[in-house]
Amino acid sequence: MSSRLIGILGGLGPDATVDFLARVLRADGADTDQEHVRMIVACDGTIPNRNLAIDGAGPSPGPALAQAALRLERAGADVVLMICNAAHHWQGEIERAIAVPFVSLIEEAADRTLAVAGGGASVGVLAAHACHAAELYPKALRARDLHPVLPDAAERAEFMRVLAVIKAGDHGPTPKAEMRALAHALVRRGATTLLAGCTEIGIVLRPADVPVPMVDTTEVLVQLAVALGRGAPVRRGRPDG
Repeated sequence: MSSRLIGILGGLGPDATVDFLARVLRADGADTDQEHVRMIVACDGTIPNRNLAIDGAGPSPGPALAQAALRLERAGADVVLMICNAAHHWQGEIERAIAVPFVSLIEEAADRTLAVAGGGASVGVLAAHACHAAELYPKALRARDLHPVLPDAAERAEFMRVLAVIKAGDHGPTPKAEMRALAHALVRRGATTLLAGCTEIGIVLRPADVPVPMVDTTEVLVQLAVALGRGAPVRRGRPDG
């Protein structure tokens, strides 16, 4: 039986939240309702756009993220996780709002990438504009002796276009092929491992779709939620930088 109530700060976007929850149910090994990992979910799509905010073109999501995390704590969450990579740029505001631990997906994913790729490897980073602009993964990867391979400006714009399609509900062959093409472009530039640093990526792209190992941050979060729910030690952590 699960020993902790895991608070899930979701809705960033809703499809990624549903994908995450379904994966947790498949991964936690439960045979009965009572054996599943206990979770409480805030799925709030009204939290301001992270990509506009990072450019100063929209309001900061920090206060809304902090309030969502506080609601999870007040509802009984023992630890808080967030289903969005880019939103970790505002992690400090979340941590200041709550007393329970907030565990960084950026740190966990960077550690997992190091374990998969090995020190000194070149890692292709697929991520949303805000994640790149905040340099969340380049900083975390370099701190682990990994070398980020980043998309150029045109590829970042294409990623955002495809991301909007996925968020609008199209999870079919076209966005899948377009996301695969973006991944392959990083491999051609020398990436020996890929980091899917946006939780919508795993909706359309799986490790079998690319020619090198791929770390899916949704899957990292799934394994983290299951481990914490089963009583694993909580590691507090902030994104590097």
